[in-house]
Amino acid sequence: MGTVHAKSLDPLPMHGRDLGVHPDDLMETPEPEQESKQEVLENKDVVVQHVNIQGLGRTQEDLLGYEISDVFHAKNLIDVMKKAHVARQRLLRLGIFKDVEVLIDTSEGADALPNGLDVTFEVTEVKRLTGSYNTMVGNNEGSMVLGLKLPNMFGRAEKLTFQFSYGTKETSYGLSFFKPQPGHFERNLTLNMYKVTGQFPWSSLKETDRGMSAELNFPLGMTNHTLKWEGVWRELGCLARSASFAVREESGHSLKSALSHTVSVDSRNSAIFPSRGALLRINQELAGYTGGDASFLKEDFELQLNRRLFWDSVLSASLWGGMLYPIGEQPTCIADRFYLGGPTSVRGFGMYSIGPQSEGDYLGGEAYWAGGLHLYTPLPFRPGKGGFGDLFRTHFFLNAGNLCNLNYGEGPRAHLQKLAECIRWSYGAGIVLRLGNIARLELNYCVPMGVQSGDRICDGVQFGAGIRFL
Repeated sequence: MGTVHAKSLDPLPMHGRDLGVHPDDLMETPEPEQESKQEVLENKDVVVQHVNIQGLGRTQEDLLGYEISDVFHAKNLIDVMKKAHVARQRLLRLGIFKDVEVLIDTSEGADALPNGLDVTFEVTEVKRLTGSYNTMVGNNEGSMVLGLKLPNMFGRAEKLTFQFSYGTKETSYGLSFFKPQPGHFERNLTLNMYKVTGQFPWSSLKETDRGMSAELNFPLGMTNHTLKWEGVWRELGCLARSASFAVREESGHSLKSALSHTVSVDSRNSAIFPSRGALLRINQELAGYTGGDASFLKEDFELQLNRRLFWDSVLSASLWGGMLYPIGEQPTCIADRFYLGGPTSVRGFGMYSIGPQSEGDYLGGEAYWAGGLHLYTPLPFRPGKGGFGDLFRTHFFLNAGNLCNLNYGEGPRAHLQKLAECIRWSYGAGIVLRLGNIARLELNYCVPMGVQSGDRICDGVQFGAGIRFL
């Protein structure tokens, strides 16, 4: 009787796009002298007779059946180990187990076959109530986040979360409920209630949002979709006594009820330092037809292409664009418009300091575009290669963009002509640092060009931190 302890198969990284597990990545390349042994194991037919799960408390067994069913289809021992490892990753992905171990043993009992195997998953459930404390990086903003979580609330990977965030420009708290579809974790429903208070010094504006939302996520073929309804009561006010009349005019209360749809295709091998692949994300938002006093149609997109060159260098191109179309006689609100400029978009310009402004306050625009061309290379002389040095990249960039308001009585040709006027652009170089697989820091030397009257520039060194960069 032999026992194989599959815990020795190290789990693959579970962050970003690395969540998917490819069977070819699970086994190390065998040494030449091991080839014959592996060949024997691959050619020896086996039958998985029983799959057992030990350590369950409040978790419902039918939920786990979807995640481990592929193990029964394994035909040889190597295949059993691969499928058991994938099943282990799927169980951990649910977020309801602290640890999952896999034991593979020969079958016992009266119905045992000579080539029968039993696979046992030994699980350790997380506590009913967990707390967390961490920091979060947004677009040029840092936050302290405190959270309380009720994981596996009803036994099928549901999660109730309360979160409080205190940041340099934003304070928020919210309650959310997450419910995945059994067997299809990517299909899930999220319900939120929240209050967010933010400061926007570039517009001398402060905003308090109180709202609720329902969000449905699901894959369809190669695409991922998000359907969302959001109802929010917005309170706008002046951040400083020196606020312009245009900002004071926007102050007050408004109610927005909006439906939105987002579709994305992401083939990148990393969200922060991609070396290959592409990203296309398209978002549509329609407000006013489900209530509220804000009525508009908003469209925006994001496109990114990456290609590996010689010496581990990567050429990356990106393009953003969007348009906000008011419905009815009421003009658009300052809280719904687009903003452009800063270390995460058109570098070399102040944060959101491109486009329409009044007395030094930037009011946003109803249409914009921005493009970037980047060359990422390893650090000179490759210090720390294979370790700490791989967290850094040198960065050469060329950015351009424009943001403006449109006269919607004119045709598309006039719109394109206006977006092509007064283009701001910049170039420079710097160093990029990856923070895990969710954010990055940039320290760049920037040379802004095409500066227009009223633009605020950052000629020289500029620091940026965020999760989404042009």
